[in-house]
Amino acid sequence: MAALTATYLEQLYAEVDARRPRVDLDFDTVTGRALRDVDPADVYTRPFKDVWAAIANGEGVDTAVGRGAHRLETLAKTDLQLARTHTVREVGDEMPRFSYTVRELQGEYDCALCMIASTQRYLKRDLAPIHPGCDCLVKLVTADEDPGQVIDDEKLERIHDAVEEALGTFDRGGRAVDYRKIIIANDHGEIGPVLGYRGQRFSGPDDINLPT
Repeated sequence: MAALTATYLEQLYAEVDARRPRVDLDFDTVTGRALRDVDPADVYTRPFKDVWAAIANGEGVDTAVGRGAHRLETLAKTDLQLARTHTVREVGDEMPRFSYTVRELQGEYDCALCMIASTQRYLKRDLAPIHPGCDCLVKLVTADEDPGQVIDDEKLERIHDAVEEALGTFDRGGRAVDYRKIIIANDHGEIGPVLGYRGQRFSGPDDINLPT
């Protein structure tokens, strides 16, 4: 994923600067432990722990294995996306003609978080926020000036209309501002910025009920 992303960015950059040499990417900075600051051997033991825990709780073997397989798939997809976003950050830093990044939706289905995030621009050195299983592309953009946070008001308005149609009418006075207040990037201690709704938070050590 890192190699493919770097090659894609090189080809994209050649369209605006044909003299740009090939980027020398240090894969140790965009793969493996660099993605989560956790040994991959520990990360990929987690699906097995899910299986063992399910069996210990009395669930059938097939159900338990299904839980482990789902956890494994989520971990793998997340790591692929992390390799992509980390590569964009490292390679983009060496491409001065690119000004900022945007999210490009792909696949048959897109979640509401990604759809709304695709209307925003992100700074090059900031990791694009993701969510487990996210498959969005990250594109680097050349611009003469910073367009501001919202780059696609029309799409944001269409999303606003769809939500209104599904949930009923409400005060439209805030329009696009509503979603900029709702959708935020939480800082996940292991995988970095993660898309979420305002008010959500990640569990931490304080949530564990230890015996007194």
